[in-house]
Order: sequence, then structure tokens, then C-alpha cells
Amino acid sequence: MTGWRRNPSSRPFHAGAARALGAAVTGVSLLAGCGVLPGTPGGREPITVMTWAPVGTNATNMPGMPAMAKTYARWVNESGGIDGHELRVLTCDERNESAGAAACARRAVKEHAVAVVGSYSQHGRQFMAPLEAASVPYLGGYGVTEEEFTSFLSYPVNGGQATLLAGNGRQLARDCDRTSLVRPDTVTGDDLPELLDSGLKQGRRADAADIRAAEDATDYTSAAEQAREHAEDGGCVTAVLGDRTETFFDSYRRLPEDDRDIRVSSVLGSVGQPLIDRTGGKEGPFEGAYLTGWYPVATDPAWQPMRNVIKGHAFGDNNIDPADPGVQTTWIAYTALKAVVEALNDDVITPGKIADALDRGVQVDTGGLTPPLRWRYEDMLGAPGFPRIINRDVTFQVVREGRLVAQKEGFVDVGQTLGSSPSAS
Repeated sequence: MTGWRRNPSSRPFHAGAARALGAAVTGVSLLAGCGVLPGTPGGREPITVMTWAPVGTNATNMPGMPAMAKTYARWVNESGGIDGHELRVLTCDERNESAGAAACARRAVKEHAVAVVGSYSQHGRQFMAPLEAASVPYLGGYGVTEEEFTSFLSYPVNGGQATLLAGNGRQLARDCDRTSLVRPDTVTGDDLPELLDSGLKQGRRADAADIRAAEDATDYTSAAEQAREHAEDGGCVTAVLGDRTETFFDSYRRLPEDDRDIRVSSVLGSVGQPLIDRTGGKEGPFEGAYLTGWYPVATDPAWQPMRNVIKGHAFGDNNIDPADPGVQTTWIAYTALKAVVEALNDDVITPGKIADALDRGVQVDTGGLTPPLRWRYEDMLGAPGFPRIINRDVTFQVVREGRLVAQKEGFVDVGQTLGSSPSAS
């Protein structure tokens, strides 16, 4: 993995000459009209940001992220904007394609976005290059690419797939004699076995069997058979396939029954309450399953402010599920944006001002959804593979009576586990 490229002193704060102009991208929408909000102090300039995610593809989709971004903008603008600034949100469908991710990033630069906020893409190299060239910060991405944890302009709000997999290994090590991991046969998926194994090793368990599978398959019978065979009696099968995790477990539960006791597992984002409900609840295949997440369970009172905003401003948008980690991450990312803009207390907000404020230590209180967030040098994990992780915490959850509940109260810090992973060296 690439080394740490952070060098704030060499970063230009203004994005004029280096802007890259891209082809038009479908699915981009602009909220609110021109001009300042009525009654805002000093006629402060509007703020434009972008949120992108894949929508309607054959692989992982995150439609709730741009939908939550637009809902957040409606809510905050109704009450006068952020510190008097109207919030304009551009959304973009990156289509799970490298070209789509690059095009969304170029559009963000062209439209003078001061930040990309709460977005999802597996194509970090393609989207970070245009943003870095224009000094546009990437705030609160979903956390699936290396660049989100190495680029000097990325400010993550969670520990990404790295913490989920390391945490899942920690969670499974207590009860699983052997573990099988079913993961995408992709570049992003190649890091997952080492991360899971780092958690298993901390619990003195053997490495997981690495079962590769196509990210967009319609049947996973072969992978399911391999996973069950390697797990053996008293073992666990964990699958991390994004939207296709449901397809995998459908294939898994169709296997001929045998008398082995094998527990299933995954991470939030691949499995959630809606999937548990669709597959039979307490009578379905996920009863007793272990799940690792970044945030508290969806029923935690700390999520109530987000739920209130969705109820009042989403206008029944079915893409927004309060239990979706993509929606939750977008809420937290926009919470961070609001804190930064308020701390700046400036009539004009630029990408450089946002990045500088983050580098200098603006602290974000998320109301208990995460630990306090701050992106100073000394706040970062510093492991070579994931230097910019500032939030090392995960949550352990379990399905009981068809509902996701906390298996362990509070957060679990997996920073030391990540530091021992081969992926971090």
C-alpha cells in the first residue's frame, strides 16, 4: 500500500489554476436557488458541496447517501443555513466505475464545490487525483479505499472497511474455532483477509479461509459450499460482499442441511435490519448472527436527531433508511461540515479554509454516534497503511429475536489490532 503523503505545508489553499474540467455527469442535482437566504446576516455567500454514490448498478449501491445529503440541505436551509450560508448540494451517480468516479470529482471541481461530503466510491485513485489537484477536501467518505486513509485531503469520520474487518475478527475470535471469509475478488477485497486475520490472531485463532467470489454474481452456491466446509463444526462463516451479501446467504441457506453448528456473520453495510426483516426475522438465517459496525445500533437514542430530520424533510424518500450505514455516515459527515463552517465564522468559505480548519484541530461532537472527531497529526493512527484513521472504534452487534441489538455496550477500540495487521506495514 502507498505510504503517507500528508504534507499540509506544501498544499495550496486555493483551487484556481489546477481545476480539471470533466464531461457532463448525469444524475447531478442542485438544491435551492441563487442568492443568499432571506434574512441571513451580512449576506454570506452560499456553500456548494457534492455527495456521490453508485445508484442502480449491478454491484453495491448507496442511493441513501445522496438522498440524505439533499434532505440535510432542506433541513438546514429552512433554519437559515449553516452559520448564515445557504447549503447547496450537488449529487452524482458514480456508477461503480472508475470513469464515473473521476467524472464526479471533475464535476465537483468545475462547480466550485468547497468539499465532497459523505460519499461512496471504490475508485479512490480516480476520484482523489482531481480533488487533490484542486485542493478540494474529501470529508466523511464511506471508507472503502486506501486513498481515503492516505490522501492529505481526506478527512474520514469512521475507520472504514479496515476497522470493520479487524473488529469482526475480534468479535468472532471469542466463539469461532474456525472462520471462513467470503469476499469480493477485487483489488479492494484483497486487503480484507489480512484485516480479519489480525483480529482473529488477537484472539489466538487461526487465519480465516479466504473464499473469493465475483462481486456481481447471481448465485454463490460454490462459494457457500467452500465456506461451510472450511468453517467446520463450531466455526463461523462471515461474508462481506456489499449488496450481494444477501445473494450469498440465500445460496448458503439453500445448501443441504447437515448437523454442523456454524454461525454466520458479516459487517454493517453488507447486512442490516432491512435484510434481516426480508429474510424472515427471527425465523431467518441471520438469527444469532454476529455483525460489526462503526456506530451504535439504529435504535440508539443518539440517532433521534437524524430520524427527526428524515421524518420532517425527506418527503417519504424510500432511499433513506435510518439503519443504513451509508445514510448514517452521510449524516455524520454533514454534522462535521456544519461544525467546521461554524468554527470558521467567515462570509466566504473556500476549500482551503475548510482543509486548514480541519488540519488545525476543529473538533466535532457527533452526540455519541462516534468519539469526538479531530484530524490533527497527533489524532491520527499513523499506521503506514491507514495513517489518517482518527476513529478506531467499532461496535459489536448480534441478531436476537430478529432484531439487531448491542452484543457489547459501547465502543471497541481496534487501533492496536490494525497496527499489527500486515496491511498496515
